[in-house]
Amino acid sequence: MTESGPTPSPSAACGRPLAALETNLGYSFQDIGLLEQALTHSSTVDKRRHSNERLEFLGDRVLGLVIADMLLIQFPTEDEGALGYRFAALVRRESLERIADKLQFEDHIKREVDPSAMNHRQRSGLLANACEAVIAAIYRDGGLSAAQAFIKSHWMDLLIEDISPPKDSKTRLQEFTQANGWPLPDYQIVAQSGPDHAPEFVVEVTIPNHQPARGSGRSKRAAETNAAESLYSQLTGTP
Repeated sequence: MTESGPTPSPSAACGRPLAALETNLGYSFQDIGLLEQALTHSSTVDKRRHSNERLEFLGDRVLGLVIADMLLIQFPTEDEGALGYRFAALVRRESLERIADKLQFEDHIKREVDPSAMNHRQRSGLLANACEAVIAAIYRDGGLSAAQAFIKSHWMDLLIEDISPPKDSKTRLQEFTQANGWPLPDYQIVAQSGPDHAPEFVVEVTIPNHQPARGSGRSKRAAETNAAESLYSQLTGTP
């Protein structure tokens, strides 16, 4: 792994199967196999470790490190709580999906599932996971400086588009319940599956006298966030 990747150019990428995507990424791979693996869903391989799941695990951490550093630089006067709101908004599934859509990942992802048979949340998860895996692939191929350049290039617009710190789903749900005089939400893990390196959690969030909601994610925090988002939408009637 080198400290910086090669400078991408249309001519250098000519004839490469994923040349169009490399152009969108703004990065040309030395080892194109890393990008191919980042775009390989577990449904297409016999062994899950040959899919993009391990790269997702790494990409999540690389993205978090770079975004945290960007926030410290961009908002030098904000405290930890305000930075935490911003961080959660920038690394959430919806933000990753936006980047993947902008860079046209969907046409390149290898999966068995027919896109027309997927609901919105399934498609969103597919794109978000691939986006994390691509970040890891760039990191493994070109080092932290290459991954940092990619993230800064594609996340900066999201970072500055709203000058007020956004609230994550758990905070928004908690404030809504408090405003209505209800007990605070209670989160419980109801299922866990997958290998140790890529677990999948299912969390149920409940408020007395209301229908509970569930959410899933690759971490307990992500599952809680998705469950809170579902319950908030259920309670308020908003999408």
